[in-house]
Amino acid sequence: MDIKRFMVATALSAVVLVGFEYFLPQQNHKTVEQQADTATPAPAPVAGDATAAAAPADTGQPDPRVAIDADRVHGSLDLRGARLDDLVLKNYHETVKDGSPLVRVLEPRGQAEPNLVEVGWTNVSGGHVSVPDANTVWTADHDTLTQAQPVTLSWDNGQGQVFQIGIAIDQNYMFSVTQKVINHGGESVSLYPFSRVERAYTPVETGGYLVHEGPISVIDHKLDESSYKSLRKGAVPPGNIAWTKAGQGGWAGITDKYWLSAVIPQQDSDVAGTYAYQPTGGDKGIYDVGFTARAPLVVAAGGDATTASHVFAGAKEVPLLEKYESSLNIPDFWKAVDFGWFAFLTRPIFTVLDWLNTMLGNFGLALMAFTLLVKALFFPLATKQFHSMGKMRQLQPKIKALRERYKDDQMALNQQMIALYKQEKVNPASGCLPMLLQIPVFWCLYKDLYVTIEMRHAPFFGWIHDLSSFDPTNLFTLFGLIPWNPSVISPMLQLGLWPIAFGLTMFAQMRLNPAPAADPAQQKMFQFMPIIFTFFMARQPSGLVIYYCWNNLLTMAQQTLIQRRMNKATPAVAAPAKPKLPAGKK
Repeated sequence: MDIKRFMVATALSAVVLVGFEYFLPQQNHKTVEQQADTATPAPAPVAGDATAAAAPADTGQPDPRVAIDADRVHGSLDLRGARLDDLVLKNYHETVKDGSPLVRVLEPRGQAEPNLVEVGWTNVSGGHVSVPDANTVWTADHDTLTQAQPVTLSWDNGQGQVFQIGIAIDQNYMFSVTQKVINHGGESVSLYPFSRVERAYTPVETGGYLVHEGPISVIDHKLDESSYKSLRKGAVPPGNIAWTKAGQGGWAGITDKYWLSAVIPQQDSDVAGTYAYQPTGGDKGIYDVGFTARAPLVVAAGGDATTASHVFAGAKEVPLLEKYESSLNIPDFWKAVDFGWFAFLTRPIFTVLDWLNTMLGNFGLALMAFTLLVKALFFPLATKQFHSMGKMRQLQPKIKALRERYKDDQMALNQQMIALYKQEKVNPASGCLPMLLQIPVFWCLYKDLYVTIEMRHAPFFGWIHDLSSFDPTNLFTLFGLIPWNPSVISPMLQLGLWPIAFGLTMFAQMRLNPAPAADPAQQKMFQFMPIIFTFFMARQPSGLVIYYCWNNLLTMAQQTLIQRRMNKATPAVAAPAKPKLPAGKK
């Protein structure tokens, strides 16, 4: 029943694709009362903290800014409030179309999608030091921040303390931040340094159940992926804190499917990681994710004190995240990419694909080469599978006879069939093993295509300009001859050339392995399966469809090769001699 096994395995792949993670238990998104550390953390400078987050004054004049111009980013730093709030990625566009805008990861307050990073200080309980806030106008020692030219911001509070923020940027997306307090006063002062990511809008989450988008953190090597909804529901006045956890080092921020804004404290420092939400009217509000030092920074009279941290704002490129994890000792920084519950498989498969891409220069070719590797790895199992299928086909007449003889006694039929399999040394389930083993590979490929930025806008050949998106051609427009978009009527009316090719290879594979005699309902179902799966695959990433087409072709070639070997190894059985009839008989 080899074709049935094929159909079952394909159907299982579809089930896994649609609902695997949906039915898995989700991360716990607990409120502050459930997650709080036993030690009381320092008060967090959340959105509701008037000292740390005073609303910026509207002066009617543009705020003074420091330009940012590095290899892979450009933008500016707002000197009012010392906010990193304007950053565009030079190497990424919003779509594959010519002239598409560059991707913006940080945007100022007052714009459509405010997303920014702030660092600062708050007072200890009862403290009266004048600390910088959202209306503080800083002075900069340079007009432009580049890789070769760091910038230092300064502000004198008029009480004897001078605050400084030193900012440097590397050749990618990592900012180094130094917070310094110089105390010219006659008494020591104590302050809590903080850093945070602020998002003043709720984005449309594009990843569904396949990828986490929203607040994210790793503290004490424990990943938390809370949702925007959990922050809104869990925020507790007066501080509007929804979640907090004390620990040493780590990182925290807000992630999108492909982009991340995160703050990274000094890894040997004791900090309190905090998620907060401040409603601002209607269904709008401000999400804050960040860290506050658990122990105050004590600045002696006539002395100074410094704290260091980092800010990441850019694309979640897996090798780059792994590099930062190693060089800056950032724990589990690669988990910013949502490889899922089966990251122990998904991540290594991506590593192989990425390496093949560097060798071949095309992710589509990398997928095809990876499929060859998988086929070579499973070749011994496939040989056993086809041997098992051949034995099962030989046993079909006997199985049919048993079913007819014991059609009214299911228990006796099962016993007789088990005895037959044992006598003939056949395991009916062994033929399914290679197909079942490929289901995790199928899932990991789908996950990698969907969540890794390396696959985003990765071209193949011809009309495929983005392997992470569906085939843009459409049979129902006669492949562009009719100027209309039928998918607005129904997603089912999107049917590209590669999904059609997949359906044809599936049909050819069924013809190569014709199903044994079955009841009419089963026969009809098998006939419609290629059509059903063609439409199902039409909305899947084109890279996955290419993988499946190529996999089907290789499977047919593999089966033909194995069958020829089997035919050569098995001598032909001579037809029984025709019995002689007695004399006088014809």
